[in-house]
Amino acid sequence: MKLIFTGHDYRYAVEQSLLAFFPEERPVCEGEDPHTARVALTMDGPAASAVTELSVDGKTAQGTAQTDISPAADEYAEERLKQRAVKLSFFEAARALTGITPAWGALTGIRPAKLAAGLLEEGKSEAETDAILRDTYFVSESRRKLCLPCAKAGLEAKRELQKNEISLYVGIPFCPTRCAYCSFVSNSVEKSFHLVEPYLTALLAEVDSAAAMVRELGLRVRSFYMGGGTPTTLTAEQMDRLLGRLNEKFDLAGAVERTVEAGRPDTITAEKLAVLRKNGVDRISVNPQSMDDRVLAAIGRRHSGDGIRAAMELVKAAGFPHVNMDLIAGLPEDTPEGFRRTLDEVIAFGTDNITIHTLSLKKGSRITLEGTRIPTVEEVAAMLDYAAPALRGAGFAPYYLYRQKYMSGSFENVGWCRPGGTGWYNIYIMEELHTILSLGAGGSTKMVDPARNHIERVFNLKFPQEYIQRPEKIAANQEAFRAFYANII
Repeated sequence: MKLIFTGHDYRYAVEQSLLAFFPEERPVCEGEDPHTARVALTMDGPAASAVTELSVDGKTAQGTAQTDISPAADEYAEERLKQRAVKLSFFEAARALTGITPAWGALTGIRPAKLAAGLLEEGKSEAETDAILRDTYFVSESRRKLCLPCAKAGLEAKRELQKNEISLYVGIPFCPTRCAYCSFVSNSVEKSFHLVEPYLTALLAEVDSAAAMVRELGLRVRSFYMGGGTPTTLTAEQMDRLLGRLNEKFDLAGAVERTVEAGRPDTITAEKLAVLRKNGVDRISVNPQSMDDRVLAAIGRRHSGDGIRAAMELVKAAGFPHVNMDLIAGLPEDTPEGFRRTLDEVIAFGTDNITIHTLSLKKGSRITLEGTRIPTVEEVAAMLDYAAPALRGAGFAPYYLYRQKYMSGSFENVGWCRPGGTGWYNIYIMEELHTILSLGAGGSTKMVDPARNHIERVFNLKFPQEYIQRPEKIAANQEAFRAFYANII
């Protein structure tokens, strides 16, 4: 669909609305396309007025929306209100043309719980917040029941944070094989084994300099998370070396959680789990994505459902206080019935944390490049419609959620936990509550000043080889980090 903007350039907001109503369309701004969306924004005093004219398959529809901008609004608030008018006008036109109301209504952002949390912080009651989500943004009841608990969990996390607290992320960009849905910069070990040791050497050097910087600035690590890739691709000895150095250089004893992704069951051994426990790791994430052997083969996994079951026996024996398991709704070869069987079995493992992702069709993934057949939007909806009541019935509640571009059905990813099982790092990063210091290739450090509602980012080099060869980039990022904190401490 060709997008034609007048008076604004809110491309992302319009694209997300487009994908919610017309998932087969791809937005373009150049050339010709028989399907068009003309979206205009005008200002009349404090009023921002938007008009969208849609033309699809010979049918046309128009939508209008208006928001009033307070004279006291800062630049960020003004932009947000203008975007709201644009999104609501497109929503009105698309709904009139299709007769469809997406599950998330007119909400298009990555963090819908952030909107709800803001309303609660303004003094709105839960009932008032629910009504705004329903009447202003047309969010369905099922999604409001996800959004409000996550907003409340975010506010709880925010109340507990201290000004000098940050979270620490360490990235290990290696996996046994590359999954079909993956677009992350990660290397299969079989192709890049020679890079693992040099990468570890470079990472240990960054640990040393980052820890010295954190001490210098008087910061404290509240949560620690090691992700990837698949961190347990490292050998037990390599993992012991890395975690030992992290414990030596950073004060992690007071962290509320220490998490390591043991994502691929085929990388889990009793020896590695013992190393994690020895080094104080109290939460691991095992990410089968599916228990169905056909689905696992289709996404490029080299393990079976039985391999997952064996890995979970090892995890249980190791005695981790908290265990998360990830599933993806909408994978190739999966069906609503197959997904239900997977979820029922994963619940039966007895873990206190389960994350339900919706497949996101990333541009660089094999699924997208090869045009692999995936479940329909209706099938994915059936999977998610089963998941929520099944998890609630097993004692879980939603505690964080986020959305991504090109998700099947424009749905969501939701973290569910039993009482006491909250993964605090997930809330901190998704709700942008405080600084996340990221070490390793592909690391994205997000520096947050809540008092100014201000965020800055610096990025490590993406590829392991570049990361190894250019330590000066790490040094430059750390100087930017120091400069940021010089302005707020």
